[in-house]
Amino acid sequence: MIKKSDKTYRSNEADTRKRKARTLQRTVSKRSGGRKTLSINGYQGPTNKRSKLRVAIVGGAEEVGRNMTMVEYGNDIVLIDCGLQFPEEDQPGIDYIIPNVSYLKGREKDVKGIIITHGHYDHIGGIPHISPVLHHPPIYGTKLTNGIINKRQDDFPDKGKLDLREIDPEKSIQLGIFNIEFFRVNHNIPDCVGIIVHTPEGTLVHTGDFKFDLQPIMDEVTDFAKIANIGKQGVLALLSDSTNAPSPGHQLSESKIGLTLDEIFSKSTGRIIVGTFASLLNRLQQVIWISEKYGRKVVVEGYSMKSNIEISHKLGYLKVNPKTLISPKEALKLPDDKVTIMCTGAQGESNAALMRIANREHRFFKIAQGDTIIFSSSVIPGNERTVQRLKDTLLKEGAHVIHYEMMDVHAGGHAKAEDLKLLFRLLNPKYIIPVEGNRFLLEASKGIAKELGWTDETALVTTNGQIIQFSGGEGKLLKEKIPTDYVMVDGLGVGDVQEIVLRDRQLMSEDGMFVIIVTIKKQTGELIGSPDIISRGFVYMKDAKHLIEDARSQVKKICAKNNPENASNPMWLKNKLRDDMGQFLFQRIQRRPMILPVVVEV
Repeated sequence: MIKKSDKTYRSNEADTRKRKARTLQRTVSKRSGGRKTLSINGYQGPTNKRSKLRVAIVGGAEEVGRNMTMVEYGNDIVLIDCGLQFPEEDQPGIDYIIPNVSYLKGREKDVKGIIITHGHYDHIGGIPHISPVLHHPPIYGTKLTNGIINKRQDDFPDKGKLDLREIDPEKSIQLGIFNIEFFRVNHNIPDCVGIIVHTPEGTLVHTGDFKFDLQPIMDEVTDFAKIANIGKQGVLALLSDSTNAPSPGHQLSESKIGLTLDEIFSKSTGRIIVGTFASLLNRLQQVIWISEKYGRKVVVEGYSMKSNIEISHKLGYLKVNPKTLISPKEALKLPDDKVTIMCTGAQGESNAALMRIANREHRFFKIAQGDTIIFSSSVIPGNERTVQRLKDTLLKEGAHVIHYEMMDVHAGGHAKAEDLKLLFRLLNPKYIIPVEGNRFLLEASKGIAKELGWTDETALVTTNGQIIQFSGGEGKLLKEKIPTDYVMVDGLGVGDVQEIVLRDRQLMSEDGMFVIIVTIKKQTGELIGSPDIISRGFVYMKDAKHLIEDARSQVKKICAKNNPENASNPMWLKNKLRDDMGQFLFQRIQRRPMILPVVVEV
């Protein structure tokens, strides 16, 4: 089967080069001094026999988020996407994580452009931090995507002006040696594109996030004709979305969700509160349309949701009667059956609107008997307990709760197994490289490819940073890896929080900290006065007076061992206090707080 596919690929590629000489051609010509040049679509660039096509997943091959792919040939580099990843439970205090671009240090001029597939933060969130590091290369996105990028950049006025350029999916662009084309795909936000990269070694296709939706909302249908045509021309490698690969069947159409929501609205006699992601613009549009159909006014709660609605409405994507959107104060004056509340917080986020409403902490709204709550989103892995707690709270308050396991009130934005099979057949690439997911998702996508006849050698599961090299039509995973360590954003700090800092935070969150403050004579090391002790997250000092007094006595004993030889080196006393008091407290109550000794010399 693979030999046939291999043969088909080579045949298609040969035919393409003959038929599409102006579109993708390789011309080697003698120049002065015997220097050789490579020409693709008229672009002349130096090359040599050692130039090879190198692809690396900078982020998105071991997690859902932080998406970035690097395509490199000689001195030309293009990047696809520049996203962020939200922190895990074992990363306390971290706002988000962005791709590591240290491999490109000193090669900023080689980066010909960053191409963005769509406007979700896991694909654009790293731009404010990474664009200035790379000396602001051109960033290419569709109209809506650029609008969202621009709006986010307003929060980073010190990062400089972005070089944003708009993609026309019907036209190609030339970035160094690479000729780039686009094809429309559907997702749960409008204006998404897949990327076609024509290289000297062959054609790469990157899907971005996608699903096949024959009846999309606020968007055009996936360009199946262009996908099939690219497949006929010959595809060297496909980098394919794997986020929903383990799910069987086809992804639901967004229009199907509209029918279900319409049924719920037609039967509801109280307020309807819809909790969903701020980025699901297709869903927000349907809720607005159905609310208008049943004479309901709409209140939008959540800064990010308001921002996305404002951008998409301004750019002409979201259609809404200006009189439909009202303020919370206006909503309080209307009957319950005339009000819809769209809000963030369906994942149980503590400060989001839905959680504040459920906990009676919202300024305007509280749950009332007869309210209908629609969770119009799936549960992100890891949030199950928080979401269930939120649902229980809403039910206790008397609300009727509807979620996707009960009715079709949510459609995912990622292709399921049968959709991936269709994509693989249409493009018929020589190599399939699953991306955008944890390892088990990538392996599931590889399993689908193997069902269709690809092998371990042609369905390649990679890791972040691992170089995939293509030469002479053959691809292989190299042992070489580029840096992909986490670059963590914590407040105004970018990359200044390392693993050791996280371990300290984890330790403090588990057993707390125990601060010991001692004052000693600089010349003799003799203790002055009584040691001060502060406990945070370890024991409540008022209820543990005996332990605190025993600890203070132990500190005095340790200080008594200090002598003039050690007095000139306060680090000796700090280390002694840290080691001995750690052992003392563990023996007493079997806990290991972080010991923070402070030595003051006078």
